[in-house]
Amino acid sequence: MFTVSLIASPVTANLESALLDGLAKSWEGGGPRWLNPGVAGEFDITAMPADVEQVWSDLQTIGIDLAIQPTIGRRKSILLADMDSTMIEQECVDELADVAGVGPRVADITARAMNGELNFHEALVERVGLLAGLRETVIEDVLETRITMAPGGRELVATMRANGGYAALVSGGFTSFTGPVAARLGFDEDRANTLLAEGGVLTGHVALPVLGREAKVEALQEIAAARGLTTADVIAVGDGANDLGMLQLAGTGVALHAKPVVAAQAGIRINHGDLTALLYLQGYRVSEFVTD
Repeated sequence: MFTVSLIASPVTANLESALLDGLAKSWEGGGPRWLNPGVAGEFDITAMPADVEQVWSDLQTIGIDLAIQPTIGRRKSILLADMDSTMIEQECVDELADVAGVGPRVADITARAMNGELNFHEALVERVGLLAGLRETVIEDVLETRITMAPGGRELVATMRANGGYAALVSGGFTSFTGPVAARLGFDEDRANTLLAEGGVLTGHVALPVLGREAKVEALQEIAAARGLTTADVIAVGDGANDLGMLQLAGTGVALHAKPVVAAQAGIRINHGDLTALLYLQGYRVSEFVTD
C-alpha cells in the first residue's frame, strides 16, 4: 500500500478538490483525505502508477508538489534537518562575507559547493579564510538583523517533539549560528563546524574535522542508534549537495527547494510547500500542528 500526497504552498492554497478527487480516481485509489483544505490532501493506492513522473511534472506547472510513499511507517520518530536555506532562509557564511566585503565571491563559492560542483571541505575552508579579521561580535549582529526562520519550521519541530520525536539540526555551517537557531526553533541538539577566533577576531580557520556530507550521514546513524531506532525511522530535509547522503539514507529524505543536482537524486522533492510539508508527508492534519 502506498500513500499519495498532494501539497501546495500555504500562501497560494490552490489545491482543489477536483484535482485531488480526479487523481485518486485516475489511479484507482481510495477515498481522498484532506489534511488541510486547499493546501494538503492524500489518498492510498495499491500499486505505483506508470505515469508518476508525467503527473509530477504537470502538477509542478501549477505549483503543486506530489509525493508517493509506502503507507506503513511513514510517521517518523527522528527529524534531521539542515540549517542554511532549509531551516533558515539564508546562508550564514554568505551573510558574514557580505559584512566583510567579500560577499559576491563567497556567495559564488557557496552556490557551486551546494550544487555539487566543488568539494565541500575545500570550499568551506576557502570561504572561512576570506572571513579572517572579522570581529566575532558581527555574528550576533548578523543573527539579529539578517537571519530569518523558514516558514513552517517551528510547527515542524514542535509537532514532531510533541508526538515523541527527536529533532537534530545538523549543519555544514557554524555552531555560533546553529546554537541560537536550534534554541529558537526547539531542536533537541545541533551539530556544526566551529569558527576559530583569537582576541575576539575570526582567524580565518575552522576547527577540524570539517562537518560535511559524511558527517551528516554519521550523525543520522548515531542519533538513530542512540535511541534504539534505525535509519528508516528518520525523516531528513536539506537542499544542498552535502545533504544528499543523509537524504538518501533516511527513511524519508526530502529535498526542500533544493539545488537541481539534489532534487534530481532525492526520493521526495518539495518545491512549492514550506517546512510543514514534512508533517503532511507523515499524515499529520493541520489541526494536529503544535505552534509552541
